[in-house]
Amino acid sequence: MDTIYFFYALNYLLMIGLPFILARMIRAKRQAGWGLFGVGALAFVLSQVGHIPFNWLILQRLAWVPSDNVMAVAIFAGLSAGVFEEGARYLAYRYFAPDARTWGKGLMLGAGHGGIEAILLGVLGAWTVVQLALLRNGYLLDQVPADRMAAVQAQITAVFTAPWYDALLGAVERLSALCIQVSLSILVLQQFVHGQRKWLIIAILWHAFVDALSVYAIANWGVYVTEVLVAGTAVISLGIIFWLKTPEPAEIEPEPLPPVGTAVPLDLEITADHIDSSRYTN
Repeated sequence: MDTIYFFYALNYLLMIGLPFILARMIRAKRQAGWGLFGVGALAFVLSQVGHIPFNWLILQRLAWVPSDNVMAVAIFAGLSAGVFEEGARYLAYRYFAPDARTWGKGLMLGAGHGGIEAILLGVLGAWTVVQLALLRNGYLLDQVPADRMAAVQAQITAVFTAPWYDALLGAVERLSALCIQVSLSILVLQQFVHGQRKWLIIAILWHAFVDALSVYAIANWGVYVTEVLVAGTAVISLGIIFWLKTPEPAEIEPEPLPPVGTAVPLDLEITADHIDSSRYTN
């Protein structure tokens, strides 16, 4: 079997597994439960419900942004991603995780937001490679239209003759993206910790810059330069995360009750007068 299969398998396993590894580390060291991972994941999914149709409407249906102007497309794509995703993150903190106001909980919500993106891309990418592998070995060929066969064959050749390190680019990119997504969650968290709207705006602009840079770089400089630039923004994101780090609140343990002394029996003499006085009368 070609070694390229191994590297593709490793790539998609890492894409799917890295979010769970990160979340497990956060849970072990911080007071953050898996529910926040789910809230972050839900925020990402809901953001795309609006984000994807909006981009299609503006870029394709209405064509308000000229497709041949890479800079304009990059800026639009960056801003739309920033507004939709950070808006969803804001709503998640406000309505779905109102008690998530610590650094550790912000980390977990960010791991869920970026994690579900990595998981979905990993699953879709793996499914695509499996289909191409089947076609490469003579299966499913009858399901490919004749007018598309040449394009499919070209895709098969490109995928399975790529160098081994190309097969791992997805995992490398998702590692950088996880750092960026967690930093964005920490930035939006400051909106609620400090009560200042500027933090949400900063998160939107940081997200917009990273995405716009990626779109512009991939169109002009290729995949390797793009991955280096994204890795650079991931390093900056790590700086943001630890710059805004705060200690977790200490758990307050209830004070122990005072020890109960030994009960001493009362030496009382029960008389007829005591009994009469204990009766209820109107």
